[in-house]
Amino acid sequence: MKTKNDYLNIFGINETQMQALTAEGLRSGGDWCDLFFEDTSYSELMLRDGEVSSGGSHIDYGCGIRVLCGEKTGYAYAESTDYPALISAARSASAIALSVGSKPTLPELRSLRSLRPLPSQAMGPSPCPCPGVDTSGRAASPPNFYPMQEDWRECEAARFVPVLRRLESLIRAKDGSVHKVIAMLSSQVSDILMYNSLGELSTDTRPVGSISVTVIFMRGGRTEMNNASRSFRCGVEMINDTLLEELAESVTAGMDERFEARRPKGGKMPVVMAAGASGILLHEAMGHAFEADFNRKGQSIFADKMGARVAAPGINIIDDATIPGNRGALNIDDEGVPGQKTYMVQDGVLSSYLHDRISAAYYGVAPTGNGRRESFRYNPIPRMRCTYMESGQDGSCEDLIASVKKGIFVDQFSNGEVKIGEGDFTFYVKSGRLIENGRLTMPVKDINIVGNGPQALAYIVAVASDLKIDDSTWTCGKEQSALVSCGIPSVLVKNLTVGGE
Repeated sequence: MKTKNDYLNIFGINETQMQALTAEGLRSGGDWCDLFFEDTSYSELMLRDGEVSSGGSHIDYGCGIRVLCGEKTGYAYAESTDYPALISAARSASAIALSVGSKPTLPELRSLRSLRPLPSQAMGPSPCPCPGVDTSGRAASPPNFYPMQEDWRECEAARFVPVLRRLESLIRAKDGSVHKVIAMLSSQVSDILMYNSLGELSTDTRPVGSISVTVIFMRGGRTEMNNASRSFRCGVEMINDTLLEELAESVTAGMDERFEARRPKGGKMPVVMAAGASGILLHEAMGHAFEADFNRKGQSIFADKMGARVAAPGINIIDDATIPGNRGALNIDDEGVPGQKTYMVQDGVLSSYLHDRISAAYYGVAPTGNGRRESFRYNPIPRMRCTYMESGQDGSCEDLIASVKKGIFVDQFSNGEVKIGEGDFTFYVKSGRLIENGRLTMPVKDINIVGNGPQALAYIVAVASDLKIDDSTWTCGKEQSALVSCGIPSVLVKNLTVGGE
């Protein structure tokens, strides 16, 4: 395990210099300055047309410096950690923050100087037992939600060529109609060092490994495509025969129904969403609207609903950084705040937004560890991690289906659109079935599910006891990209618009 000095050596910096950099950022005024150092190694290997034909690797290295002055943010970065380049970036960030007119008298940045992410302020009934960041200037020691047994950076690409070939063989053995297989294995490992004007120093090493596969099937002159993926915050140890078998089974399952599927008649009807990947609708239609920057600026439909009932009693919606090995896990966020489990909706009542330090200070609460950035080139903003709904007490998915006379069962969504301000959403259904008299019947395709986030949340009338976290390669785009995951138990929404014939 790396020590604080190991991280300092990676970036060729010391604590005296970091203190001087934050002082330089605040020399002409301002309320806050922080430094984000990053050293990330990326690699990828691709199989196409039966051959492992391409691959590559690169390193991203540098430091971002943020200066806050009232509501204004100044941000600059250097693709070098040479001290003169860092001083220049600190001065640039300061100039940007101070160049936009007079300083507003809002409360958030005045209180930001003294706000510290203490564990006693963690949100929700089950706070993560993470210690707070050590304010003495020593490196913090939060729990490690993603220990790496074997480092991706220490393995040659040739070691993984047989892995992709084995995956293709498993897939072709399961379905004779496989026409083409495209598989990719990718990894990244990031060493992170953070320091701020409170004197807090934080470090982290974040691994991510991912395998994804796309398969084209051909039957009777018709083609269908399916894909599957798995991604975890861990090292090379994630690759084993069980994982490859699971991927092969997932990407070939249900193809008979896919070729038989037809477009049904549309209309308003009950919708049963299967456990797991259906959580993407929860992420998009509700999760973004709970991010505090949208609410602080009055852009979210939930901006005036804190403490209000937004769902039926018993419904709990969580954003969690503490699931071991999960793609959305974080020991600390990109502002040095410990990862934690945040109840956004508790027993049907909106109980917390997702906060970075700025929004937390504005609302007078502790940051929830949701300050995230794509890389050192971006300033942190509130972002989700692993967003899911807890299991309910309404039986199994089969019980939910049995309660519906006429409706739709959906087990996979693909792309969709959401309007944060209005809460309206449209999602494309990748696969599903009609529900007729409590039974699954005709496979369906080429339909959209249309609704409104708050209304859909209020229309959830049953939640099964089968929560599943989906471990696919989810990546969220909100000005910048962030690794996330999602999940949901099977739920029954009593009324959504199904776009069909």
